Amino acid sequence: MKENWLNRNYKWSVPLVSLIIVIIYLFASSGFGKISSDLAQAYADKELYQTAIDKANKDLRVIETIGKIQPIDKMTILNGEVNYSKDNKSVTSTIKVLGDKGKAKLDLIAHRNAKKWKYEQLNIRVINPTKSTQTIEVIKSEK
Repeated sequence: MKENWLNRNYKWSVPLVSLIIVIIYLFASSGFGKISSDLAQAYADKELYQTAIDKANKDLRVIETIGKIQPIDKMTILNGEVNYSKDNKSVTSTIKVLGDKGKAKLDLIAHRNAKKWKYEQLNIRVINPTKSTQTIEVIKSEK
């Protein structure tokens, strides 16, 4: 009679299953799960960044400094930083943006009211090699 699969592969299958369980536990307890879910949420929420870019493009200081900001692609969100809180109703994020005249970083703090984002703070940080970092406050924090 032929042995079943588990009896034939017992020496490597039990340690492998144990290792997989340990890896899943470490991933879940390390905080990477939260980071992954925040990035997935930001990746799915196109309105958050598009509205912020639209507001920044209406500011003459932004247009004069880096030009009109181009729409972002999905990799921009994955390369940025994003932290959701309060049951995904508040977000703090930083992403790179590219304007007609240069590059910058867009920093935002926003809160979701019903289905719209209300921006508490919206800054464009321009890093110019010949000068120091310049911050353009599109929407100032009221703190």
